[in-house]
Amino acid sequence: MQKLLTATALVALTATSAAAQEITGFNIGILGGENAQDRLTSNECFRARLEAELGVPVKLFTPADYDGVIQGLLGGTLDYAWLGASGYAKVYLTDPEAVEVKLTKQNVDGSTGYYSIGFTRKDTGITSMDEAKGKVFAFADPNSTSGYLVPGAELAATYGDLTSYFGEVKMSGGHEQTIVGVANGDFDAGVAWADGLGNWEDGYNSGAFRKAADAGLVDMSNLVEIWRSALIPEGPMVVRKALPQEVKDKVTQLTADLWETDPECAYAVAAGEAKDFVPVEHSAYDGILAARKMQEGT
Repeated sequence: MQKLLTATALVALTATSAAAQEITGFNIGILGGENAQDRLTSNECFRARLEAELGVPVKLFTPADYDGVIQGLLGGTLDYAWLGASGYAKVYLTDPEAVEVKLTKQNVDGSTGYYSIGFTRKDTGITSMDEAKGKVFAFADPNSTSGYLVPGAELAATYGDLTSYFGEVKMSGGHEQTIVGVANGDFDAGVAWADGLGNWEDGYNSGAFRKAADAGLVDMSNLVEIWRSALIPEGPMVVRKALPQEVKDKVTQLTADLWETDPECAYAVAAGEAKDFVPVEHSAYDGILAARKMQEGT
């Protein structure tokens, strides 16, 4: 005799089926900062786990610049991304209903912030940002928080118009490009992001330097830190607001559990050592929203 489903089980089954019918795929946008293949490789484990959890094809997209991910979220072609705070500010200021803030990275010391680190090659002899005057300086991307918004504002407050202070200001295209460019002598100095914890020789515990060092792109002993910003709020992991609630919940829970269920994958996603992915609120980015408004003159 066929067993009857309990009311609770029937409701759960119906809800699951409905959610499955509402989405036929799920798209993840990966911000620039390193080359496209490395971004795909670092996030493949996460993609595969999410695909198994959602039961639909999950794809990774690696636009050439930050704005590609931002526009994908605004246009509804991307469902999920880990944004920098400035990128999130642009999304929110363009359309407050586009995405929901869910999680952020928690560092090994329990903090949820990071720094823009000014650096140069050891053989330049530059030991401070004062000595970088007249030099070729690299930022990452106009929509990068630590690669442009924050360091640009802080350095301008100290040195005035940066195009006059530095010999030349360039946008490298991403943090990895800045790091490799400085190491190769294409730029005299630049900025990239790091949690500022651990050892400089390792590229700190997590961030762009750690990724570059782990990949063998640079020898950190050939580079030196010459400046550090104020603490920047770690960017949010966001989901497209229009998605079914069950889908948003599954994606958030899988990500929140990643350090416990697959620490190797979590290390790859987090760009190095971290403690966890933890809940964050929109209000954490009020300061960045204000800075973005000022930058855009809105």
